[in-house]
Amino acid sequence: MKKAFAGLFFTVVSGIASATPGATVDFSNGQQGWQAGPAYDGVQGTWIDASQGTSPALHTVNPETFGFVLSNSTNSAFTGNYGTSLAMTLGIDVLANSITYLGNEVARSLVVELRDYDNPYHDMPYTSVWYNLGTIAAGLGWQHLSVTIDDTGASALPSGWGGFGGDDTETGGEPALPPGRTFADVLGSVDELVFSTYVPGYFYGWTSYDIVVDNISLAANAEVPEPGSMALLIGGMAMMGLGWRRRKLNPRGVAHAS
Repeated sequence: MKKAFAGLFFTVVSGIASATPGATVDFSNGQQGWQAGPAYDGVQGTWIDASQGTSPALHTVNPETFGFVLSNSTNSAFTGNYGTSLAMTLGIDVLANSITYLGNEVARSLVVELRDYDNPYHDMPYTSVWYNLGTIAAGLGWQHLSVTIDDTGASALPSGWGGFGGDDTETGGEPALPPGRTFADVLGSVDELVFSTYVPGYFYGWTSYDIVVDNISLAANAEVPEPGSMALLIGGMAMMGLGWRRRKLNPRGVAHAS
């Protein structure tokens, strides 16, 4: 009997901890909902390109705009409730062929932002949480940038994460989550996933971009257990604890048969 419960216990635990395959767009099947822009006065070019060292990839040339934006609000693999997994990893491969400001090559931060358009605060367009993945610039070659959310149910913003959607007059001009909204609230209702050179709270001048991206991924590192699985886990732990107590109370140190 103990062996049966022990087997049940380890089966449930392994089910909780096992990695779940996630979604990856490598542009071999089109853009799959990923759109670049908007560009100033519509001057923009975005196409799937097989000549950038990886085949294929999404190439965007965006002259005279404020920033590079790549977003997806239509592919259900990248929207919805991120809280169905205990931990998530977002990743992207980026090649910056050129980023010029006033004719000079410059570096820019690449931010990932998870936006929730439901019930925005006051006159704000949406509520979001965002993370600065790193710096992109010409000459760095292909870069893989990623971030892992260790706890999708966290209330407070994890280290390195920022919030957006609060009233600037109430936050002293700094981007912040609206009152009463938590990190987990936003992750539970993601309407749009965005990669952008816009860091919330900063302003930018006219800049030209030539950027290639590939292998955009969202991986679920550990699924949240179903209520039934959690009940089995608790029951299995209780039975194992009972068996351990019975062995401990046996004065001769011999385990009882069950």
